[in-house]
Amino acid sequence: MAQLSPLLKQATPVVVDHGEGAYLYDVEGNRHLDFTAGIGVTSTGHCHPHVVRAAQEQIGKLVHGQYTTVMHKPLLELTERLGGVLPRGLDSLFYANSGSEAVEAALRLSRQATKRPNVIVFQGGFHGRTVAAATMTTSGTRFSAGIGPLMAGVHVAPFPYAYHYGWDEQTATKFALRELDYLFQTVSAPNETAAFFVEPVLGEGGYVPANTEFLAGLRERADRHGILLVVDEIQTGFGRTGKFWGHDHFDVSPDIVLIAKGLASGFPLSGIAASQELMAKAFPGSQGGTYGGNAVSCAAAIATLEVIQQENLVENAAERGRQLLEGARVIADKTPSIGEVRGLGLLVGSEFTTADGEPDTATAQAAQQAASKNGLLLLTCGPYMNVVRMVPPLVVTAEQVDDALRIWGDVVASVTGS
Repeated sequence: MAQLSPLLKQATPVVVDHGEGAYLYDVEGNRHLDFTAGIGVTSTGHCHPHVVRAAQEQIGKLVHGQYTTVMHKPLLELTERLGGVLPRGLDSLFYANSGSEAVEAALRLSRQATKRPNVIVFQGGFHGRTVAAATMTTSGTRFSAGIGPLMAGVHVAPFPYAYHYGWDEQTATKFALRELDYLFQTVSAPNETAAFFVEPVLGEGGYVPANTEFLAGLRERADRHGILLVVDEIQTGFGRTGKFWGHDHFDVSPDIVLIAKGLASGFPLSGIAASQELMAKAFPGSQGGTYGGNAVSCAAAIATLEVIQQENLVENAAERGRQLLEGARVIADKTPSIGEVRGLGLLVGSEFTTADGEPDTATAQAAQQAASKNGLLLLTCGPYMNVVRMVPPLVVTAEQVDDALRIWGDVVASVTGS
């Protein structure tokens, strides 16, 4: 009998029968409040009727039309629709299936367009599991251990993770930018550096937001040295942070944006956006793939954009995100084991630490597991997996946030004895 690989580690024991909105229902009929959203993927909730109808209608017309062979209407319409929400000047799109593929496409574009070999990523960033993307990932060694040697030309600079350093944000930011300049002098000369790859909020790295000064510093250095600024919006895009793009919080203009996850409400679709001018600098034929821009996924993505707009989900993410962040902080104020609660919009992380400030993985894991037994599905993240993250769908209601906070408060009190 065939079985799933034992290398797949399950975060919860739930076996799902069906989903609706912010809830999953298991095969025994139990209801679970899903604050994982497929790791930020089911942005419009599970099985939103408008998205389901769009996918069903498309399946009856065309399932797959390989888009370097033929064009199809959903692909062209989605491209036009995205033109209305993409950052100014980014008017050219390439589609793939996964976040990792988008990262690798942006890496290829950056190197070919600049004719430079190196890229700089930032400590705690997650960019995927393929060899190139895993090389660029520093949110945990579990993503790259045992597959070396890794790809050459990737260098790591600090991210302003103030809580980790024990500093205020301004001090952490000045340190990160100063170390970036030092890296230019010691490891990767500016004229050898093709791009910066950065997340507006560290995802797997612990739900740590960037800040305006830091991203402005990257933009200034990119402009001064002819380096491309690649903003990885795979987890933070499409309203997740309470603005349409995560980088909108920080008033920065990227050269390339990476998209995936919440784009198509669970259907596999990813992509990169850049200017026509920049795309034209890469090698003809260097972009492609069998399943990229799948017709059903594109139809679902169009419907997703419609739902986000019609139901004001960006605004809802901002309001419910404030409610969730404030509520989680109230719980943390009563709990010495939670050192910090942080996030943007519907990305909220609670970092567990010991009395002497060390990462407390065991308590974080215990709280996450206890929550799942009480009907609230959560995940952990961070280099030490000591951050419990809440990432509900953008359709989450005030009542559902209150229910989640009630369960979370009870679980934390039970696990920590506080």
